[in-house]
Amino acid sequence: MTKTIKTKFQKLKKPLLIGVLLVIFCLGIFAGSIYGNELWQGLKGAAREVNNYLRVFPEIKPSPQTTELSQPSAGTNGEQVQPPAYTPQTSQEEAIIRVVKEVSPAVVSIIITKDLPVFEQYYESPFPELPGFPEFQIPQYRQKGTEKQEIGGGTGFVISEEGMILTNRHVVIDQEADYTVLTNDGNKYPAKVLARDPFQDLAILKVEKEKIIDEEGEFIQKPFSVVKLGDSENLQIGQTVIAIGNALGEFRNTVSVGVISGLGRTITASGAGIIETLEDVIQTDAAINKGNSGGPLLNLRGEVIGVNVAMAQEAQSIGFAILINKAKRDIEQVKETGKIVYPFLGIRYILITPEIQEERGLAVDYGVLIVRGDTSQDPAIVPGSEAEKAGLKEGDIILEIDGERITLENSLAKLIRERQPGDKLVLKILREEEEMTIEAFLGEKTS
Repeated sequence: MTKTIKTKFQKLKKPLLIGVLLVIFCLGIFAGSIYGNELWQGLKGAAREVNNYLRVFPEIKPSPQTTELSQPSAGTNGEQVQPPAYTPQTSQEEAIIRVVKEVSPAVVSIIITKDLPVFEQYYESPFPELPGFPEFQIPQYRQKGTEKQEIGGGTGFVISEEGMILTNRHVVIDQEADYTVLTNDGNKYPAKVLARDPFQDLAILKVEKEKIIDEEGEFIQKPFSVVKLGDSENLQIGQTVIAIGNALGEFRNTVSVGVISGLGRTITASGAGIIETLEDVIQTDAAINKGNSGGPLLNLRGEVIGVNVAMAQEAQSIGFAILINKAKRDIEQVKETGKIVYPFLGIRYILITPEIQEERGLAVDYGVLIVRGDTSQDPAIVPGSEAEKAGLKEGDIILEIDGERITLENSLAKLIRERQPGDKLVLKILREEEEMTIEAFLGEKTS
């Protein structure tokens, strides 16, 4: 077919071809006269818009073609050129990155080890003296010495250049265990427990760096990186917080971010074989996992505002932290006296609520009821205590201390902690539906 069309076209006469071209040219001139002005006006309008856009955004320039960011590019001399550093996208993100970089060197992992028995398996026949009895053996086990094994882990943070570390009491509760501190740079130090708070879930450790010789030939100890302690007095719900800790006892210096989701919480926490009530704690949705216990809860200024202590197992992203202002008292006492001292009355009690009132048939819905524990080792009144000397008895209800009513928000523990050993208390009590006043002095309980 192509060959036939080409042959016919070659037979066309030259004058005819010239005529066709003239007709096409005339039609083009006619069309241009109709639409040409509109086309020209449109082109000029588009040019004006481009010029205005460039005038408003003069800093916009064409982006150069880039290569993969994950691979450094080669320079003009063959050297590797690293990609540009990451730029935070928001001021909050910038603050979080800065805090993590500043504080991480002062956050440590605490490794718990203990000498545990090692068993070996062997076999023996249960009937070695019976003739003709089919031979068979039963596996048995016997101890073959002991071996130091890792049994747990937690988190702490350095609070002095000399190597004092704050953590939770339940992290270092075992007095027969050994504790090793692992810093963020991978160094290990044996740790000594200086004090365990008898009432709050706090403890203080001490580690020491190896001494080095300075230029003058003197032995010196290089200071540790330390955290900044903030003020937990005026915290706000919704405030951004950062948690750093040894998550699951495996992933050290894990970072999580959230907000303060509640304040003034009272919780009952269990762990390391102990159950205790923690009052006036911070609630946060920053992830606090097993192993985070004892780690810092930080604000966006990089200040410690709480000590991570517990998580709610039935919920997601509900954790708790002890106010740092409570820990400051322990830190100062250990620095000055080497121990933690608390005023101590010497009673066991339960806080009365409307539910407790109804359950036990009590006459009041506030105060504390003096009760014994589950065993004979948990008496209602501690023998030899100031409570015994003052004449307090099991079943008494303490209603007020120095005129202050005892309630859920104004607990007995809080009122006593505000005082010092040796202070005199005026107690208003209810004994067998009769109100009376008793004077008592506060004793001393130490770590």
